[in-house]
Amino acid sequence: MALAGTAEKKKGLQAVSDERGVIAALAIDQRSAMRSLFAKAMGVALEDVAGARLVEYKEAVSRILTPHASAILLDPEYGLSAARLRAQNTGLLLAYEQTGYDKNVAGRLPRLLEGWSVQRLVREGANSVKLLLYYSTTSAAEINDAKHAFVERVGAECAAADIPFFLELVSYAEGMDSKRAEFARLKPTVVIKGVEEFSRPEYQVDVLKVGVPVNLAYVEGSPAAGSEILYSRAEAMDLFRQAASAAQVPFIYLSEGVSNETFQFALDLAVEAQIRFSGVLCGRATWQDGVEVLVKKGPKALEDWLESVGVRNIKALNERLRAAKPWFSANERHDVTPTARRKKGKARP
Repeated sequence: MALAGTAEKKKGLQAVSDERGVIAALAIDQRSAMRSLFAKAMGVALEDVAGARLVEYKEAVSRILTPHASAILLDPEYGLSAARLRAQNTGLLLAYEQTGYDKNVAGRLPRLLEGWSVQRLVREGANSVKLLLYYSTTSAAEINDAKHAFVERVGAECAAADIPFFLELVSYAEGMDSKRAEFARLKPTVVIKGVEEFSRPEYQVDVLKVGVPVNLAYVEGSPAAGSEILYSRAEAMDLFRQAASAAQVPFIYLSEGVSNETFQFALDLAVEAQIRFSGVLCGRATWQDGVEVLVKKGPKALEDWLESVGVRNIKALNERLRAAKPWFSANERHDVTPTARRKKGKARP
């Protein structure tokens, strides 16, 4: 596997990793998804959710949960005050993309935040930069070619700034509901091909952030499983191995909005399949249920919830990261050793 090649990039990866070189990170860069959670809890339209609610929530999550995380992923639109409240030794990733996509334009094309650059993210304290990309093997060739060029440009910008580039791949298929069985049958191919494509050196990706290669609602034994099962546990693990084999850069898993229990199940599959993943960047699985607590019961109740359920959620994931492999040994080499960082009060996965 290719590894971050410069001293500064390695320093950036060290900053978002724990003392073992495992990325045990918390993601709360959600904007439209978080606004949807608030709208549902409040019983209002999306546009009636004030940005201040998002800021308040991100601040609480950062302050209370980052003592148990190696890093936090935030957005510069609503998350900069939360970044300043993170635990002292917790690293910072900042998102570079606009939330969502223009539904009037085919292909879910990516868009960067207006008024921002990688250099500006660095000046805000980012140790690494994250870009989300919707990717599908079913898209027209010209759409994927545009996405390839887009990622190349962001990779070059991160390389010029000498900061690690995290690429988050969100799999989908044109004209399909991502929650239905039709896409669940296709998802393994989309994930594997996406990992294979963006491991190529021209993109200058340092870490891939990917969903697991199966829809967990269709896997035998999954807490999210319904009546229709498409994959046995053994078949799911084999697909985990195929996706991991396609990766030529270190990779971490994202929770894709599933419950904490379901994401734990996914990590258990990865561990049992002996996947050499380098950690997680987990979002809603850790904190999403607290939104309704804040809306219904207020800030103090949210703090109590985060300090109990939120901390328990993140510790359960950290426990499963004991089997994760450091980003610097993702290719089973040990020629790059990060400086050990002592994390006072941190969980040690």
